[in-house]
Amino acid sequence: MALFLVGITLFCIVHLFPALAPASRDNLSFKLGENRYRGIFSLLILLGLVLIVFGWKSTIPSPVYAPPLAPGLWPSLLMFIALVLFFASQMAGYFRRALRHPQMIGTLLWATSHLLTNGDSRSLILFGSLAAWSVLEIVLGNRRDGPRTELPDASAKFDVIAVVVGAVAWGLVGHFHLKLFGVAPL
Repeated sequence: MALFLVGITLFCIVHLFPALAPASRDNLSFKLGENRYRGIFSLLILLGLVLIVFGWKSTIPSPVYAPPLAPGLWPSLLMFIALVLFFASQMAGYFRRALRHPQMIGTLLWATSHLLTNGDSRSLILFGSLAAWSVLEIVLGNRRDGPRTELPDASAKFDVIAVVVGAVAWGLVGHFHLKLFGVAPL
């Protein structure tokens, strides 16, 4: 369990650092150089993910609550939307124009989908932590960036690309979910 908690904590803290301490982030980036800073940031995120995976596998789950949904249509629909928003966050489409934080909203939907279908301690810790992290990231990002004064340019073609890429990713995740995670999503 300790490995699991350390991984989640590392992942969340490293991601929150730029929003919690933007001046420190800028100072560190200046001292190290932007590429070196990004490299260290990426390695710490990767380390957090590795610790989460190994911690997940070594943690024995215990029931906490009866999940309100079984795997099926509604959780899968939330996952589809989450993946579309995840990819839309990197494209200049109307999704990104309308939603200030599409990637974090997608992460929140992903975590919510899993919290609705998994009632064990391990799932509650992982998906609950990542749901809380995504909400905190949205709040801190809004505080750091202030009110939106200009909306970014947008093109519907990028929304179409986000939907297509999200659909392909959704299909691949759905296809391999049972083999990778032991649960069929549909």
